[in-house]
Amino acid sequence: MKNFVQHGDIVTVIAPSGGVSSGDLVRVGSLIGVACTDAAEGDEVELKTTGVFDLPKTSAQAWTVGAPIYAIAASSLLTNVPGTGNYLVGVATAVAANPSATGRVRLNGTLGLAVTA
Repeated sequence: MKNFVQHGDIVTVIAPSGGVSSGDLVRVGSLIGVACTDAAEGDEVELKTTGVFDLPKTSAQAWTVGAPIYAIAASSLLTNVPGTGNYLVGVATAVAANPSATGRVRLNGTLGLAVTA
Protein backbone atom coordinates (compact mmCIF):
# COMPACT_ATOMS: atom_id res chain seq x y z
CA MET A 1 0.00 0.00 0.00
CA LYS A 2 1.75 3.10 -1.18
CA ASN A 3 -0.63 5.36 0.73
CA PHE A 4 -0.09 3.75 4.19
CA VAL A 5 1.24 6.27 6.72
CA GLN A 6 1.18 4.62 10.17
CA HIS A 7 -0.84 2.26 12.37
CA GLY A 8 -2.37 5.20 14.26
CA ASP A 9 -2.17 3.82 17.79
CA ILE A 10 0.47 6.49 18.47
CA VAL A 11 0.01 9.88 16.83
CA THR A 12 2.02 13.08 17.05
CA VAL A 13 0.16 16.27 18.00
CA ILE A 14 1.00 19.72 19.30
CA ALA A 15 0.83 19.89 23.09
CA PRO A 16 -2.12 22.01 24.23
CA SER A 17 -2.13 25.03 26.53
CA GLY A 18 -0.17 24.42 29.72
CA GLY A 19 1.78 21.52 28.24
CA VAL A 20 1.48 17.86 29.23
CA SER A 21 3.22 15.32 31.43
CA SER A 22 3.91 11.73 30.52
CA GLY A 23 0.85 9.66 31.41
CA ASP A 24 -1.64 12.55 31.16
CA LEU A 25 -4.89 11.99 29.32
CA VAL A 26 -4.81 14.58 26.54
CA ARG A 27 -7.57 15.84 24.26
CA VAL A 28 -6.67 17.73 21.10
CA GLY A 29 -9.91 18.57 19.33
CA SER A 30 -11.73 15.23 19.26
CA LEU A 31 -8.55 13.16 19.49
CA ILE A 32 -8.01 11.45 22.86
CA GLY A 33 -4.82 9.74 24.02
CA VAL A 34 -2.26 9.37 26.78
CA ALA A 35 0.93 11.44 26.50
CA CYS A 36 4.00 9.26 25.94
CA THR A 37 6.41 11.96 27.20
CA ASP A 38 6.43 15.39 28.82
CA ALA A 39 5.96 18.29 26.40
CA ALA A 40 5.76 22.05 26.75
CA GLU A 41 2.85 23.95 25.23
CA GLY A 42 3.32 24.14 21.46
CA ASP A 43 5.86 21.29 21.29
CA GLU A 44 5.18 18.00 19.54
CA VAL A 45 4.10 15.09 21.75
CA GLU A 46 3.12 11.54 20.94
CA LEU A 47 -0.24 10.26 22.20
CA LYS A 48 -1.06 6.58 22.66
CA THR A 49 -4.67 6.29 21.51
CA THR A 50 -5.26 2.63 22.43
CA GLY A 51 -4.43 0.37 25.35
CA VAL A 52 -5.31 0.05 29.02
CA PHE A 53 -4.26 2.77 31.46
CA ASP A 54 -4.76 3.68 35.12
CA LEU A 55 -6.09 7.24 34.99
CA PRO A 56 -7.44 9.83 37.46
CA LYS A 57 -11.17 9.47 38.09
CA THR A 58 -13.92 11.17 40.01
CA SER A 59 -13.28 9.73 43.47
CA ALA A 60 -16.90 9.43 44.61
CA GLN A 61 -17.90 6.91 41.93
CA ALA A 62 -17.91 3.14 41.75
CA TRP A 63 -17.14 1.68 38.31
CA THR A 64 -18.06 -1.73 36.95
CA VAL A 65 -16.17 -3.64 34.27
CA GLY A 66 -17.41 -2.66 30.82
CA ALA A 67 -18.95 0.66 31.86
CA PRO A 68 -18.49 3.49 29.33
CA ILE A 69 -16.02 6.06 30.65
CA TYR A 70 -15.98 9.76 29.82
CA ALA A 71 -13.52 12.61 30.32
CA ILE A 72 -14.98 15.68 32.00
CA ALA A 73 -14.01 18.52 29.66
CA ALA A 74 -13.48 21.06 32.44
CA SER A 75 -11.22 18.92 34.64
CA SER A 76 -9.96 15.95 32.56
CA LEU A 77 -11.03 13.63 35.40
CA LEU A 78 -12.79 10.50 34.24
CA THR A 79 -16.40 9.69 35.06
CA ASN A 80 -18.99 7.04 34.30
CA VAL A 81 -21.63 9.75 33.87
CA PRO A 82 -22.36 10.86 30.27
CA GLY A 83 -22.90 14.53 31.13
CA THR A 84 -23.23 17.19 28.47
CA GLY A 85 -19.78 18.17 27.21
CA ASN A 86 -18.08 15.02 28.53
CA TYR A 87 -16.02 13.03 26.02
CA LEU A 88 -16.28 9.26 25.58
CA VAL A 89 -12.76 7.82 26.01
CA GLY A 90 -13.30 4.08 26.47
CA VAL A 91 -14.53 1.44 28.92
CA ALA A 92 -13.62 0.39 32.45
CA THR A 93 -11.60 -2.83 32.52
CA ALA A 94 -11.57 -3.27 36.30
CA VAL A 95 -13.84 -2.47 39.20
CA ALA A 96 -13.07 0.91 40.78
CA ALA A 97 -14.27 1.53 44.32
CA ASN A 98 -16.01 4.58 45.75
CA PRO A 99 -13.86 6.34 46.85
CA SER A 100 -10.75 5.81 44.72
CA ALA A 101 -8.44 8.17 42.85
CA THR A 102 -7.83 6.10 39.73
CA GLY A 103 -9.67 3.76 37.40
CA ARG A 104 -8.43 1.30 34.81
CA VAL A 105 -9.64 2.23 31.32
CA ARG A 106 -9.24 0.75 27.86
CA LEU A 107 -9.06 3.68 25.46
CA ASN A 108 -11.44 3.22 22.59
CA GLY A 109 -8.95 4.21 19.88
CA THR A 110 -11.53 6.37 18.15
CA LEU A 111 -12.46 10.00 18.32
CA GLY A 112 -13.73 11.16 21.70
CA LEU A 113 -17.09 12.63 20.80
CA ALA A 114 -18.75 15.09 23.15
CA VAL A 115 -22.01 14.10 24.80
CA THR A 116 -24.66 16.60 23.73
CA ALA A 117 -27.62 15.48 25.84
